[in-house]
Amino acid sequence: MSEHPGTDVPAVMPAVAYRRSLPVDDPESLVDVELPVPQPGPRDLLVRVEAVAVNPVDYKVRRNTDPGGETKVLGWDAAGTVVAVGDEVELFEVGDEVYYAGALDRPGANSRYHVVDERITGHKPATLSFTEAAALPLTSLTAWEGLFERLGLRGDALGQTGTLLVTAGAGGVGAVAIQFARALTGLTVIGTASRPETVEFARRMGAHHVVDHHGPLAKQLTEVAPDGVDYVFSTIGTDRNLPAFAEVVTPFGAIVAIDDHDALDIGVLKPKSIAFHWELMFTHSLFQTRNQVNQHLILERVARLVDAGVVTTTANLDLGPVNAANLREAHGILESGAAIGKITLTGF
Repeated sequence: MSEHPGTDVPAVMPAVAYRRSLPVDDPESLVDVELPVPQPGPRDLLVRVEAVAVNPVDYKVRRNTDPGGETKVLGWDAAGTVVAVGDEVELFEVGDEVYYAGALDRPGANSRYHVVDERITGHKPATLSFTEAAALPLTSLTAWEGLFERLGLRGDALGQTGTLLVTAGAGGVGAVAIQFARALTGLTVIGTASRPETVEFARRMGAHHVVDHHGPLAKQLTEVAPDGVDYVFSTIGTDRNLPAFAEVVTPFGAIVAIDDHDALDIGVLKPKSIAFHWELMFTHSLFQTRNQVNQHLILERVARLVDAGVVTTTANLDLGPVNAANLREAHGILESGAAIGKITLTGF
């Protein structure tokens, strides 16, 4: 491991963790702790975390994975500064400002210092603050992989025509997917939203049309896309929306979904030969895929798009320092379904 000569890394650090799966209104559901500063492995970066963002995966893990009294740190969106690197690191140097989503099977980033594999890390967009940058990694990786790897869209084809539906267009992933589709393809983009403020946010992200996902979806989509929908990026409600998708998606169209279900009746898609894909951006790190460095390359490209003014951060609410009380508030907002864009926390 190599460190910058002037870097003074302490032995212990503040962090936020949980030890039992409890309702978010229980003060013990997330607690302030002190932990040893981790040591980077051969391909790891040790990052001094400056800001984090909160995602649905945070509360889903907190509610569904009980540590049985062990201390577990959540957090899968972060931005900060590299203070030490492993012996085999090639892509970064001490002092680099970075942003990343991390790995589901390693400790999360709700800690002052954090280790992350360089192959799933990107250089922070130069034009964004740490807070603004922390909002982007998980959603950008999910949106990019969903659009350009699962659905097979081309990321350099402004002449590409057709129609893309993105559900929950004001959500974290939906807002980024809309931006990527508008910036890099010629598709007509339809978002879904149900409140005036979320409709406005989805339109600001670039949606050509916005329909109400609480209303009759197939009827609304037929009105704005009479020739049908070619691609669907389903971020919520895939189970209840499958009949509508089967009705409006064109023959040989494609759907990618990111939400969680025990079972889905995708047989309704067979008559039109509609393809169905799952997207989980943690697959690369969970299975140590040979091409996991693709996530580094995606984050690098996203940073260039941001710095060129083509893509904007979706950070929309900062709750203050990273501590248990503020993270409980963030989890509560996400669990209520009231979030618009991304919730961030800054500093310790």
